Amino acid sequence: MSDKKSFGFETRAIHAGAAPDPATGARQTPIYQTTSFVFDDVDDAASLFNLQKVGFIYSRLTNPTVAVLEERIANLEGGIGATATSSGHAAQLMALFPLLSPGDEFIASTKLYGGSLNQFANTFPRAFGWKAVFVDTDEPASVKAAITEKTKAIFVESLANPGGIVTDLEPIAAIAQDAGIPLIVDNTLATPYLIRPIEWGATLVVHSTTKFLSGNGTSVGGAVVDSGTFDWSKDGKYPALSGPEPGYHGLKFHETFGNLAYTIHGHAVGLRDLGPSQSPFNAFLTLNGIETLHLRMERHSANALKVATFLESHPAVEWVSYAGLESSKYHTLAQKYLPRGAGGIFTFGIKGGYDAGVKLVESVELFSHLANIGDSRSLIIHPSSTTHRQLDPAGQAAAGAGPEVIRLSIGLESADDIIADLAKALDKAVG
Repeated sequence: MSDKKSFGFETRAIHAGAAPDPATGARQTPIYQTTSFVFDDVDDAASLFNLQKVGFIYSRLTNPTVAVLEERIANLEGGIGATATSSGHAAQLMALFPLLSPGDEFIASTKLYGGSLNQFANTFPRAFGWKAVFVDTDEPASVKAAITEKTKAIFVESLANPGGIVTDLEPIAAIAQDAGIPLIVDNTLATPYLIRPIEWGATLVVHSTTKFLSGNGTSVGGAVVDSGTFDWSKDGKYPALSGPEPGYHGLKFHETFGNLAYTIHGHAVGLRDLGPSQSPFNAFLTLNGIETLHLRMERHSANALKVATFLESHPAVEWVSYAGLESSKYHTLAQKYLPRGAGGIFTFGIKGGYDAGVKLVESVELFSHLANIGDSRSLIIHPSSTTHRQLDPAGQAAAGAGPEVIRLSIGLESADDIIADLAKALDKAVG
């Protein structure tokens, strides 16, 4: 039922892309833990390698278990296709790979996960010659002002990590459309249950499936979803998709595959040559996680609002950044874009700065101190000493990860137990 988007979200989260196994009748999607697949004959093999036929060749390119995950995520996001990857960072690389050549630029929000900021600012220019131009996307006019002839994409997070900041997607999408460039939205923190960026004008959506889609801290992965709405041949800006591909005898992806061009390129060139494939086992575990996504996101959001409300009135807390709170500057945007809840991730500032932040993460008991989010367990981290430590103080402040900042990923435990653990740890950290 991968094409039946009239079903409710909950139904599609369980069924989209999947069917009973035709060979055995197995109801759950099997783990096709195999490197490669037998061809019917020489002509069959030639058709597959020439992209004249859809099928399975080698698990770096396509795999039946991974294909179900790709169909499900694309279905839930309202896209035409998806490419699953080995991690969220790999998804970001794969998202930009068909769009940029050495010397090209893309605009990126200053409010991104610290690892993304480092990947964009340091690794991409060194390895690929791509330049990230960072702007404060709270001011859409700054996005427009930063666009040049070299700009090939805009990259934002729907809910920005670590602060749970809501991005005003609609005006940024309009700017991207006017400039004839794609808007890429990382939807990891919100998931398609809380917001579907394509409905607000996004061209591409990326995920770290490691987080809420998996939901249990077992499986690293990523995904790139294509809306199927962008004209890759217009103005000749994207020759990897509109021009002849030497690896396939001059085939032109957009001319040949139409609105599936981006996704097919992702498998036929991106995964073939860069190789960041998601394993069948991780795809299997993530599929199981997605089946309960709607239930979990409701509880993550409800628990987070209770915890944020508690912290807002705590004497050891300077501020709380959670869009679900009426006091938040992003509350109006949250009501517009996230009516089902503002998610499970937010930050707060602890009095006492860096030292108090370190003491807090060492004092919690129910919370786990680790570098992940989106788990069923509540998680805590001090970004300036961990995820954002590679940034200088100005960069940390711009990313919402100053020395006093604590990031919480609120889990599915009893909200009272989560609050009690924080209250005890705050007393130890600040006194």
